[in-house]
Amino acid sequence: MNMISLKDDLRGNSYPGRGIIIGKTPDGKKAVTAYFIMGRSENSRNRVFVEDGEGIRTQAFDPSKLTDPSLIIYAPVRVLGNKTIVTNGDQTDTLRDFMLEGESYVEALNTREFEPDSPNYTPRISGILFPCGSYVLSILKSLQGDPSCCVRNYFTFDTPKAGMGHLIHTYESDGAPLPSFCGEPRPVAITGTLDQFTQTIWESLNGDNKVSLYTAFVNLETGETESRIVNRHCGQ
Repeated sequence: MNMISLKDDLRGNSYPGRGIIIGKTPDGKKAVTAYFIMGRSENSRNRVFVEDGEGIRTQAFDPSKLTDPSLIIYAPVRVLGNKTIVTNGDQTDTLRDFMLEGESYVEALNTREFEPDSPNYTPRISGILFPCGSYVLSILKSLQGDPSCCVRNYFTFDTPKAGMGHLIHTYESDGAPLPSFCGEPRPVAITGTLDQFTQTIWESLNGDNKVSLYTAFVNLETGETESRIVNRHCGQ
């Protein structure tokens, strides 16, 4: 499959929801991660990303307007040794806890399923970046909107190509109910510096619905990480 441009994929979709990108820079020297959130309700839009150790967490921009924290307040990114875990929910901690015990990401995610937000049943998307630059992506979703069956897809990328990443997001498009992401993670071109990469994603997300973005480049030789956070609030 040919690579697609992030601009084309994201600009053509007013509401992909929450998304993960993992890949490698064009020179092959750095791994790339990105995570974005969007929102249609006041509660969903009332969020910012903040640093939390070597990772990030979400928090309410205006605590007085927070109505239900259950599915919107969590740690999307956690660093576990030389691995990076990124997800769209509290399964970040499930993955961390299982992996600390020496168990696999599959065993961890087999204990979870899609979110209980009927009628959307938002998929749980997760990614793990390994120190060699290989990565896995997964999506747990309902079977065509039927909550009696959870479909579990796991995708492993053993030898990522320089200048290529893979994008997965929760929703195929806007709608009522919101349709779940379809198919395999989409191969996307990774270009530019960290700041240019960050700007490309942020400017490509729908202006009414985008909330926050996290990006990072990880040096595959030294493990040194450079990251950026962009929030709709706080004037960032």
